[in-house]
Amino acid sequence: MEFGLFCGGFTPRGLWGLDDPAQAEHERLLSEVELAVLADRTNWKYWWTTEHHFLDEYSHISANEVLLPWVGARTERIHLGSGIFNITPPVNHPARVAERVAMLDHLTEGRFEFGTGRGSSTTEQQGFGIPEPDLTKDMFDEVIGEFRRMWSQRDYSFEGRFFSMPTRNVLPKPWIKPHPPMWVAAGNPGTFEKAARMGLGVLCFTRGSPRELAPLVEIYKTAIADAEPVGEYVNDNVAVVSQFLCLEDREQARDWMVRAGSNYHSSLLYRYLDTFPRPPGVPAWPAVLPPTTRAVVDERIEQDAGVVGNPEDCLAALRQFEAIGCDQVLMGPSSTTWPHDLCAESVELFGKQVIPELDRDPEHRTSRFRREAAAAAS
Repeated sequence: MEFGLFCGGFTPRGLWGLDDPAQAEHERLLSEVELAVLADRTNWKYWWTTEHHFLDEYSHISANEVLLPWVGARTERIHLGSGIFNITPPVNHPARVAERVAMLDHLTEGRFEFGTGRGSSTTEQQGFGIPEPDLTKDMFDEVIGEFRRMWSQRDYSFEGRFFSMPTRNVLPKPWIKPHPPMWVAAGNPGTFEKAARMGLGVLCFTRGSPRELAPLVEIYKTAIADAEPVGEYVNDNVAVVSQFLCLEDREQARDWMVRAGSNYHSSLLYRYLDTFPRPPGVPAWPAVLPPTTRAVVDERIEQDAGVVGNPEDCLAALRQFEAIGCDQVLMGPSSTTWPHDLCAESVELFGKQVIPELDRDPEHRTSRFRREAAAAAS
């Protein structure tokens, strides 16, 4: 099992006691970069960053195509993933996406992971002139299979419902053949099965215990056997998100979870990401969920709904994810109001003491799939 950090750009009002929103925004971005550099030095294999637009406080990372190469220039081994690039044509023209992916592949020398999606908020979609969320499903289906053609053909053209191109040579082509690993964001059973049939890795941003996630993993692993990949090869990968804090003192870790601001983050999620079903008990904005309590934190940990505690606790929790067939676990310590130094301490401790117990393969799983595909084509 492999491990990745997730960078979300959570910038709530008054973050770290900063009254100036612009300063808070700036400090958060710099913190995210520093955590990526630290992860690169402490055994983490992946660093993922989102793409969101117009979602005040929830996420201020709108131009991850700028952030990714900035981090790439400061790291050496860690793979850098778009979690996601929005591939709907009104947001990002598909040819521009293909160009960015190939350019990132060159500049990182094969360390880029191409995560795709269609956006999950009408605030974003309507901001780019997409009137109905369901249209993005058709847009995604039209676009996703075109990247392999853009990357492999000198004379590419397309005439579709949502975008069209006269004959052009889309440049550059990817650096390491055949192309970067392809992923898609998913949250419901139907998307897991669809992703598997397309041969795409799954980025599961739906938090839950291993018991709750097990049926989704099983659906994916069953369907991937019959994949007809939209790329040149199958990326058989399930990555799931978990709450996370690893400290030497387990009681201190649980106390910090109470002060994470996670309920406010969840309230913002359901304020904006209105294509997600709203769970019972989550109030409509501007009402917010009450701050969490230590009793709730303890209960969630006992139910394996988080990787929290000392290194031994974290290892035990991760064995549950390993048992259901997860290939990668994503941790997002910066999706909290914790100070940077605490996040850095947790990332470093986990990387040095926990990851080596679960991931002893020096090669990235996605690199192996890509290498094998290139060998088969030669």
